[in-house]
Amino acid sequence: MTVKNKTIDINIQAKPFLKWVGGKTQLLSETTARIPQNFSRYFEPFVGGGALFFYLQLEKSVLIDINEELTNTYQVVRDKVEELITDLKKHIHKKDYYYQIRNIDRSEEYKLWSDVQRASRLIYLNKTCFNGLYRVNSKGQFNTPMGSYKNPKIVDEINLRACSKVLQKAKIITGSFLEVEEKITLDDFVYFDPPYVALNATSNFTGYSQDGFDLSMQLNLRNLCDRLNAQGIRFMVSNSNAPLILDLYSSYKIEFVYATRAINSKGDKRGKIPEVIITNY
Repeated sequence: MTVKNKTIDINIQAKPFLKWVGGKTQLLSETTARIPQNFSRYFEPFVGGGALFFYLQLEKSVLIDINEELTNTYQVVRDKVEELITDLKKHIHKKDYYYQIRNIDRSEEYKLWSDVQRASRLIYLNKTCFNGLYRVNSKGQFNTPMGSYKNPKIVDEINLRACSKVLQKAKIITGSFLEVEEKITLDDFVYFDPPYVALNATSNFTGYSQDGFDLSMQLNLRNLCDRLNAQGIRFMVSNSNAPLILDLYSSYKIEFVYATRAINSKGDKRGKIPEVIITNY
């Protein structure tokens, strides 16, 4: 791929340091095949685990997410990775300890924790909770139960340092996806990977942020895409193949791809399901 945005030169291929619901690692061949050939800056407003970002390793990137705990962790990996690695080594994989760390955000003590401690907590919980599921209650408190792992890799020093190098020139912003509109220019490219519209009640998942991501937000995203399209700004969107999405984006190019999703609690309900990639170019 020839782009204005240069690829960072590091010794190993960085990969997401977090597991994330709807992560795009398994769809990298599909998304990278659809990336424009020439653009200036890369925007990703629902960065999540950042699979596409870490694969592309572009110098000029703007990463946005409404989850403050997540963006703090990205900033710590970028700016304080050695302190983070040291703190991660303090964690132990035991049930009582897991729930002690999980529930710390219910206390006043958590307000005094440093950015490194908070990032270390998020990575620890992500590696040891059920399915790596980031879920909070109406008060914004993490409430995913512990997962069944014998020996989870809580500290991946090599990959964390690689991710830190990739993130050095990235701009990390805590905020809504709507912030893209005031920052993006004609030569840039934006990839939207929002929480998906549910195909059925059992697959519904809106607990990623305290306020959730409902149907009105999906409409706001489509309207934003319409405004970007009117300006000639290129975008790519991932979502489920729900009838609502097919209708909302009917004026754009819609392509079906297949991914295995494990969010369903019933193992026999997991498997390859169609998703869509939407582009305006």
